[in-house]
Amino acid sequence: MSDPVSTSSSTLQVTDLGRMSYEEALVIQRRLQAEVIAARGGDKASIGHLLLVEHDPPVITVSRRPGARSHLLADEQRLAEAGVTIAETDRGGDITYHGPGQLVAYPILDLNRLDLRLHGYLRWLEDRALETLGSFGLEGHRDEAATGAWVGGVLQEDGRHEGDRKICAIGVRVSRWVSMHGLAINVCTDLSHFDLIVPCGLAGRQVTSLEAELGERAPTMQNVKDTLVGRILAQV
Repeated sequence: MSDPVSTSSSTLQVTDLGRMSYEEALVIQRRLQAEVIAARGGDKASIGHLLLVEHDPPVITVSRRPGARSHLLADEQRLAEAGVTIAETDRGGDITYHGPGQLVAYPILDLNRLDLRLHGYLRWLEDRALETLGSFGLEGHRDEAATGAWVGGVLQEDGRHEGDRKICAIGVRVSRWVSMHGLAINVCTDLSHFDLIVPCGLAGRQVTSLEAELGERAPTMQNVKDTLVGRILAQV
């Protein structure tokens, strides 16, 4: 893994972890969440942290939601051939994939300071993802029945986008109104790895990336990091 790079504003500590395993990053998340909770109300109270990471080795994370494990399509041999590991997770949502080429952002935020509760925070994360996509000329949208950010598709009379593609997955956990986990934007991800699962438990829904959508116009990973960080800092 590369050495973490940290920057800070008056309200938020931003740390780029580079490439790191899911398990290592989870330990850091839990430590920082506990620190933000412990400091609440004191002189060192902080709105929190923002961690950026690309997970390596590639990993499929499975939540505790009943039936989530059934959305794993690959057997052990196929996973081994693909070099993909499995990890259980305590975030919300279902099953998803993380790997190199995907920007994962873990905001460890005191939601009391943002005057947000869970539903509002999920919409807040969607807004930051959609703003980031829009910065690169890619129009995204929500799906009222499925948390995340989507692109493409044909708008129907009932407001659905038939044939749209998921480009950002979101799953969080909140303890004493301090968040952890977060969002994952596919930048130049190996999309074939999503064939190992039913992504987010949504059968028949496609997954895409900035590279797949924009081709030669696609931003670099650093471009996406800088843009997402800027959008988050503007709102905390």
